[in-house]
Amino acid sequence: MGGMTTVIGIQGAGYCVLACDSQTTGETGRPYVHDKVKKIVERGEYLIAGSGDADACDIIQHLWEPPKPPRKKDMYNFVVSKVAPSIKACLKEKGYEPDKNDKEAGFLFLIAVRGTIYEIDTTCTVSMRDDGIYGIGSGSKYAIGALYVGANWWEALEIAEANDIYTSRPFISFEQD
Repeated sequence: MGGMTTVIGIQGAGYCVLACDSQTTGETGRPYVHDKVKKIVERGEYLIAGSGDADACDIIQHLWEPPKPPRKKDMYNFVVSKVAPSIKACLKEKGYEPDKNDKEAGFLFLIAVRGTIYEIDTTCTVSMRDDGIYGIGSGSKYAIGALYVGANWWEALEIAEANDIYTSRPFISFEQD
């Protein structure tokens, strides 16, 4: 379920950064890079980064209508009670089901709303990290390690690129307050 990609998230105090590589890999194993194919998209107040099953990523990044965040509310509760169920409903409505016979099937999303990162998995479970360092995809373990020893997002993606054949430039980042 890791996906052939590298997406990282860095949670700061009141802001976050999501960054990724640009390579996608087709069923044939052939690498693709095109400026129209994005691993991180902006949808209203949301940044949505996906890894794993391409159909799930396409549905959530391009067809899902994210719920409007309330002005003042516990945002974690909002993501658990409104965002995750709406993702699950959208995937079901569009006919997505992970292949139960393929243990690599599924998806992971890093979703930022109002400067906070939430990780959402195939079961639509919402997770957060105290250390503020997130990573999804095949190269994420290298990038996370680099972040832990002080690399910035660009350097972390360079290290992932050097060690993961499914990670390639150009690198893209988004910051959200």
